[in-house]
Amino acid sequence: MGLLQQFKSQFLCHLIMCYVFLASGLIINLLQVCTLPLWLLNKQLARRFNCRLAYSIASQMVAVLEWWSGTECTLYTDPKSYLLYGKENAIVVLNHNYEIDFLCGWTFCERFGVLGSSKVLAKKELAYVPVIGWMWYFLEIVFCKRKWEEDRRTVAQSLQNLQDYPENFWFLLHCEGTRFTAKKHQISMQVAESKGLPKLKHHLLPRTKGFWVTVQNLRGKVAAVYDSTLNFRNNEVPTLLGVLNGKKYHADLYVRRIPLESVPEDEAECAAWLHKLYQDKDSFQEHYTQTGRFPGPVMNTSRRPWALINWLCWCCLLLYPLGLLLAQLVSSGSILTIVASLALCSAASLGVRWMIGQTEIDRGSSYGNKEVPLNNN
Repeated sequence: MGLLQQFKSQFLCHLIMCYVFLASGLIINLLQVCTLPLWLLNKQLARRFNCRLAYSIASQMVAVLEWWSGTECTLYTDPKSYLLYGKENAIVVLNHNYEIDFLCGWTFCERFGVLGSSKVLAKKELAYVPVIGWMWYFLEIVFCKRKWEEDRRTVAQSLQNLQDYPENFWFLLHCEGTRFTAKKHQISMQVAESKGLPKLKHHLLPRTKGFWVTVQNLRGKVAAVYDSTLNFRNNEVPTLLGVLNGKKYHADLYVRRIPLESVPEDEAECAAWLHKLYQDKDSFQEHYTQTGRFPGPVMNTSRRPWALINWLCWCCLLLYPLGLLLAQLVSSGSILTIVASLALCSAASLGVRWMIGQTEIDRGSSYGNKEVPLNNN
């Protein structure tokens, strides 16, 4: 391990990065609250402001992946489709196998200029989490309780609210509903067998209801579905802790653009269409496993500097007063003050470890772990 790699792996670096992210995030959340009066006067302008504010938070995480870790992402896609990315609204269907697949999805958005306006379908509980959850609330993210009878109406209404959205956006969907594990896969394939569906080797069965509701309520606003399949070279299993330690990964992303008109409007036909899509995704993953690459041409998507510039600006803005504060604490010589500061740092370190732990696969959502047939339709 080189000197730079050792430096990046130090917990003090992680603590400083977390401080910058949380402090800047809370400042941005406060600015988002200040946009509430603007909503009453000019809703579309308020939305544009919130897209820029959201970008200032989300791009920090992208900067950590692209610039701190140095992780590279190779895009496999059709050249004609490539020209449309970032210039139209789209539903992005992602596989859910890795701890950092959401970061790779955000990186995909960043490289085509739609990170600030990107949308997801998120658990309702996340709306109450400071920084990310509050950012999503003002960004009009669609929240759900994972209780279909309650979600059907509220999700549809949230999606309808996006019909007049002033910015191009991508709606990112993990149709499997939960991250892939061996146990969840075994249960999911039992459901596939009971329903007479082909078994998948690299994916869980998709949850079709949410996809159908999303497509139906975004028709006329969204132009295409981007079927996106992610994998990592050399059979690596990337982690958020690895990214924070500065470990470099190489992601490969295969994207197919499918016009939304080709997705059936009937719910049962749409469900069958989505199952077929995941059978195709499974074959692409198997092709990658056998050959080390996805089918189709490689398109060059260079990382943009704006995420790094934003991150460095926040570092300069927030680390200077922190340095002054630490210098005053040391010069004061007060044992009580120093002990209180150490206790605060210890609490912050525990908080950092807890947040990192929540992304680990073996501590992921229990959704899909039930030892009973699941209603996937």
